[in-house]
Amino acid sequence: MDHELRKRRTSGMLRRRARSVGLGATAMFLLAMAGTQASGRSGMNLRNAQIEPATFAALNGWADDDHAAAFAAFLKSCKAILNASKAVRAARPIYSSLYKVCERASASGPLDRTQARVFFEQNFKPVHVTPRGESQGFLTGYYETEFDGSRYPSDEYKVPLYRPPAKLVGHSKIFGNLDRNEIEDGAIAGRGLEICYVKDPVDAFFAQIQGSARIKLENGKLLRLNYIASNGKPYTPVGRYLIDRGIVTKEDMSMDRIRDWMEANPEEGKELRRKNRSFVFFQETDLTAQDECIGAQGVPLTAGRSIAVDKRLHVYGTPFWIEAELPIKSEVPETPFRRLMVAQDTGSAIVGPARADIYFGHGEDVAHIAGRIKQHGNFYMLLPVSVPVEGNEKTPLPKPRPAKIVASNTTPAEKQASAAPAPKPHAQP
Repeated sequence: MDHELRKRRTSGMLRRRARSVGLGATAMFLLAMAGTQASGRSGMNLRNAQIEPATFAALNGWADDDHAAAFAAFLKSCKAILNASKAVRAARPIYSSLYKVCERASASGPLDRTQARVFFEQNFKPVHVTPRGESQGFLTGYYETEFDGSRYPSDEYKVPLYRPPAKLVGHSKIFGNLDRNEIEDGAIAGRGLEICYVKDPVDAFFAQIQGSARIKLENGKLLRLNYIASNGKPYTPVGRYLIDRGIVTKEDMSMDRIRDWMEANPEEGKELRRKNRSFVFFQETDLTAQDECIGAQGVPLTAGRSIAVDKRLHVYGTPFWIEAELPIKSEVPETPFRRLMVAQDTGSAIVGPARADIYFGHGEDVAHIAGRIKQHGNFYMLLPVSVPVEGNEKTPLPKPRPAKIVASNTTPAEKQASAAPAPKPHAQP
């Protein structure tokens, strides 16, 4: 059945049913929000995770969040979910259940904060998710980079940002075998793949880490670039080398510290960048200055509401409640962060069941904030009420040392994506 027709019929049926029993507007809304339990579906099981049922009352700050903002972000995901085929929905039980929730969300229309909160409480149930043997998950932040550029090379603008070779998009081994060193040394130069040129190789490197860029061209026009492919090489966090060499402590590590060191040490900085063999290609978009960049789900991200997750474990569109103390107002991690987020993106550095990258948007201040996020926090996945939880070990293993926890989220071997092309590596120093 056509989705719009189904939406009108469902909405009309609910109104008629409500009027027939004399319900008011609030009761009509609650009736529309009520979800039906599905039967005969497989349960949800996350590899290497501990999952414990929770209640909304147990979520710290739940009642104070702006659920209308979260619902608006969720509706963006629903547009993609409702376009999924039956085969895609049948492959994963959560996807199929999210599809039904999205039908109800689309039929409901815009909701205020109270209505949106009721919607989430009626259609979802929270479960606390942690990596096996650990008590919390791990958070980083990412953003959309901004800098000047030119369509043409010059003495000022000489660092190219590339679109992918057509054969690479088709997973050709010809270009896939080239690593960062060879590409930066000119292996694909002069083949018409240059989208634009920027001044600083550090800018180009950070654009690849974040996966998107706003380039202000010399004629004043704004060029918007988004990740489209990579050469398939493993992503290596360069910040780890600075920590291992004692140049920057683990506690002080941030994107700003990496950039400052590279700019102060250009030759060593070049050598450090080349330790990360992964190379990212971009595509031009028709996004305006007011639009946010597009995530891996194919929908516009929402600053402060979108997260990148491990796509091998989680389904895009899944809501997550996150509790943490983050360095947002200052470099000290003491700003309470209690917010309902939506999984809409991924990254090759985002590995594990309770691992998320928070999208902060764009702007100079935003870049500083996102670049210093590296804290642990509580993760609550909001599962559709029709999805049973089963098959997860309840007895936690001994908790590893903090350094081990961080390392488990940055192991280079884990960053190799399971599917080609590799997802963008954003936000992991």
